[in-house]
Amino acid sequence: MSSRLINRGERLSTIERMLFRNSEGLRAVEIAQACGVDRRTVYRDLAMLEKQGVPIAQDEGRFFINRDYYLATMRLNFNEAVALFVAARVLSRNAEQQNPHLISALTKLSVTLPDPLSSHVTYIADWVRSNPVNPTFVQTLETMTRGWVERRSVKIWSSVVRNGEVQARDFSTYFIEPTTTGGLYAIGFDDLTQRVKTIKLEWIRRAKLSETTYEIPAQFDRRPYLESVWGIVGQDEKKTRVVLAFPADVTPLVRERLWHASQQIEILEDKRCTLNVDVADPRDLLPWIRSWGVQMEVLEPEWLRSELATEAVRVAEIYRGAQV
Repeated sequence: MSSRLINRGERLSTIERMLFRNSEGLRAVEIAQACGVDRRTVYRDLAMLEKQGVPIAQDEGRFFINRDYYLATMRLNFNEAVALFVAARVLSRNAEQQNPHLISALTKLSVTLPDPLSSHVTYIADWVRSNPVNPTFVQTLETMTRGWVERRSVKIWSSVVRNGEVQARDFSTYFIEPTTTGGLYAIGFDDLTQRVKTIKLEWIRRAKLSETTYEIPAQFDRRPYLESVWGIVGQDEKKTRVVLAFPADVTPLVRERLWHASQQIEILEDKRCTLNVDVADPRDLLPWIRSWGVQMEVLEPEWLRSELATEAVRVAEIYRGAQV
């Protein structure tokens, strides 16, 4: 920004945004050059921002915003606020682990809405708050998010597969992505394997922020990680082939949408179809598979088919017992 800003209010807002977006902090001379003022003016502006409640910190001549205490300012119209509530509600309903920050955000969002929406959002926030919280998951999420924002690696102790051996590794988060089945994944560079991997946050036992910084490669393509409605898996990671069969009357529904980036749909002679997908952990599909009931049959892998068959027998025994 080469020209002098119009007034002090505009300049204060600009400095606040600059500090928030630069996790490594800025020197007074850098702020002065961006705003077209001298350093003495910048120091006065920083003091004014602190008086206004902006948590500014300083270290070795660089100024930062303390994100742990910073309240971001955002203006939403009515429909935008409702859209955020709906999105938050979906996440709170499906998430495998409860997120207290989501509950806090819902509580604040309720203030921006008129009744009866405000009362409903408040009720939802209070209702979700009654669910148990896993402090290990919350600490992991906070640490991984902070590492992502500040571009600092995180030392994590986790297993790359469910119930697997716990290993320590340095992980550089490129982004965090939820799935519709409730999982939350970090995608980034794994120092242990020296390649980009996906790590499910629920599998991390411990996370510690390090002082090592990193840059996200310009050539990194995040699209393959965004295309699945189930668990997220990288292009070079081990995958399991899952083959699902659907009856003829369901075939049009299966064919009309993209379920997974790897999917292959084959129409059989009797008008049934099979859906083949490659996923990191087939168990991530279980809620979706169960939702189809008798309209879906698992053909592969054999262990998943056997597991569901055993589950079906137990369900049948329960209902037979209920009829006695």
